[in-house]
Amino acid sequence: MLSALALNNDASAPEGGTEFGDPTEIALLVAARRAGYDKPALEAQTPRVAELPFDSDRKLMTTLHGEGQGIVAYTKGAPEKLLERCTLALADGGAGPLAAAEIAAMAERMAAEGLRVIGVAHRNWDAVPGELASESLEQGLVFVGLVAMIDPPRPEVAEAVRLCKTAGITPVMVTGDHPATARAIATRLGILSEGGKVVTGQQMSRLAPGEFERDVKDVRVYARVDPAQKIMIVAGLQAKGEFVAMTGDGVNDAPAIKRAEIGVAMGKIGTDVSREASSMVLLDDNFATIVSAVREGRRIYDNIRKFIRYVMAGNIGEIVAILMAPFLGMPIPLLPIQILWVNLVTDGLPGLALAMEPEERTIMKRSPRPPDESVFARGMGWQVLWTGIMIGGITLAVQWWAMSIGSPNWQTMAFTSLTMCQMFVVLAIRSDREGLHTIGVFSNWHLVGAVFLTFLLQLAVIYIPALNPIFKTTPLTAQELAIALLLPAIVLVMVEFEKVFIRRGSLYAERAGAQRPVHAT
Repeated sequence: MLSALALNNDASAPEGGTEFGDPTEIALLVAARRAGYDKPALEAQTPRVAELPFDSDRKLMTTLHGEGQGIVAYTKGAPEKLLERCTLALADGGAGPLAAAEIAAMAERMAAEGLRVIGVAHRNWDAVPGELASESLEQGLVFVGLVAMIDPPRPEVAEAVRLCKTAGITPVMVTGDHPATARAIATRLGILSEGGKVVTGQQMSRLAPGEFERDVKDVRVYARVDPAQKIMIVAGLQAKGEFVAMTGDGVNDAPAIKRAEIGVAMGKIGTDVSREASSMVLLDDNFATIVSAVREGRRIYDNIRKFIRYVMAGNIGEIVAILMAPFLGMPIPLLPIQILWVNLVTDGLPGLALAMEPEERTIMKRSPRPPDESVFARGMGWQVLWTGIMIGGITLAVQWWAMSIGSPNWQTMAFTSLTMCQMFVVLAIRSDREGLHTIGVFSNWHLVGAVFLTFLLQLAVIYIPALNPIFKTTPLTAQELAIALLLPAIVLVMVEFEKVFIRRGSLYAERAGAQRPVHAT
């Protein structure tokens, strides 16, 4: 038995060296070596002379080895496939009757415990058969035994599956393992609920295309599937409007990986073919890394939207102030050098700091956005517009007040108020829903530092005499500075009020959705 595991094996696992090959075969090889069956020593005595490689349709692998004056063939693979080709079973006195039903039941019980089960058989030949075909080589076998191994999921995978579900991502297991093994592991991970349906490749082959497409969104576990059926699963989900990510590591996975919108290959055990077909490679072969990538991708996208909203609202505010001032009988509030200062410093430093904004608390509780969704979707276009109009309006209001009291510093006040409006905006838009008090002012030290530095630079432009002629500014009195600093805070207050209405509207929608009956068709 153990010599068969070592010889019918394409992996290499030298003691103290680097393991190479399929993880299942490495495990079998290590188990045989620990029992005293070393592969190099066995191959020196019984060298491999021919082989019939593993095939996903047969689910078997056969190797032939020279043994004395004859040939011994070892076959391993799926127990149900192997038992179909066995006529005898190995017993103490040699070959005896085959209790196929009992062996199959034993394999089923082990698989139900989440174990991966492999059957082993052998056959003696006088010489290497002239035709290395499964129909002749893998028939009339003598059953040797079953090997069961546990391949426990990593501890973090169950939590990753839970996060996927809360994020609107539906995990589906597609495996070549026994259905009972797939059910046990999927139930343990939370992919499959108790009593959930497991569809096998054999069942899929009997379904009409219409039947399969009708139920494809409801199936969470597929077992004993072949490469063509993996493509069928991906295509069926896509036909239902789903955005599919497919993971895999073997050559047989490559077509399905290529067909999916996002193909994910394993970096350690993955084949070159699967990596070339994929759009993303996991260097640690860990499913939880995919969830981390989703989380990070959502954070980056959120921050891009925040940056766009911040910069465009500020630019619209400048345009409103410059265009509307003449219509209100006032001179243009900003000079070109001041506009350049705002675009370089006020937009630049806090805008860069927005990229460091941490993820929002509910980032993994949102449904995935549609792939064709505009960056201005979900009301951001209107938010940019009204925020920009408010910035421009406050700038003009400060200018009007300064001119109405005859202050010669009206232009510096307008310039400062525009700058401070943008500082309050960048603090307010750190979340579309959560208030600044919930997020915490100091949760992004980079942004706090950028805002404080911008404020100091603005004061330098106002109060350092050497900079006054460059930026055409004049020192402000305490009252004027207070007005230019405090009136722009209206922007922060209004954006916070907007978030309150958004939260209330979302809560009402969630309650209405929970009370709305679901109609099945």
